[in-house]
Amino acid sequence: MTSKRTAKAPFAGKMYLQGVYAVAERIPGEARFPFNLPFVRGLDVGLDQPVTFFVGENGSGKSTLLEAIADLCGLHVAGGGSADTLYSSHEQGSELARVLRPRFRHRPRDGFFFRAETLVNFATLLEERQRDPDFLGDPYMRYGGKSLHLRSHGEAFLDVFQHRIHDGLFLIDEPEAALSPQRQLTLLYLLRDRVERGRAQFIIATHAPILLTFPGAVILDFDDPALPEIALQDTKHYQITRGILEHPERYWRSDGSDDPAG
Repeated sequence: MTSKRTAKAPFAGKMYLQGVYAVAERIPGEARFPFNLPFVRGLDVGLDQPVTFFVGENGSGKSTLLEAIADLCGLHVAGGGSADTLYSSHEQGSELARVLRPRFRHRPRDGFFFRAETLVNFATLLEERQRDPDFLGDPYMRYGGKSLHLRSHGEAFLDVFQHRIHDGLFLIDEPEAALSPQRQLTLLYLLRDRVERGRAQFIIATHAPILLTFPGAVILDFDDPALPEIALQDTKHYQITRGILEHPERYWRSDGSDDPAG
């Protein structure tokens, strides 16, 4: 009889961020984004696990809630860490965060918001700091020792993760945008390492079934306004991926108006 390996989590049940909830009286009455997202008015979600995944269709609000959590944690919504912030004139904060409240067991000393689409800007920020005579220290010290522009998008993403992430609260928005399936496996191994040997908490929005296989992770379904936990096999991501790989002919017979996976 074989036993299935799961990621040991000595910090399980003692996470930094236990959850977030909406304050009803702070939510505007008019139906406008992001307050018209179906989950907002009844939001009270637990996050007290080492790894939590947000899954759901485009437009379901995964990234919007992740940005709000970043704001509540003192991280900039454009991405980066507590001391390495990307400032953008278009992203000065999360509007949704104004009506939410976090439940912290205690605030982490370190945190980072990974956004694959802003990694290039982050790499440029580090280069600007290297050229800045008033910047003290080595801007690359925590990011692999050299410019991120000297690596591919996926390699840079993993290098930042490997060298920057240890203990703390870390938010990751759709990492599969930068990573091949093989590199997604590498990210899973890095996640397991951080969970097993440190006090690390991860909240990840994703469409990638490979990432959702992380042992012991909680998956929250944003296609249901109650944001219930859902099993990997019950996610549309898993069902559609498995279905098209096993029976591609069913999907190519469809004109897209029905659901071959149903």
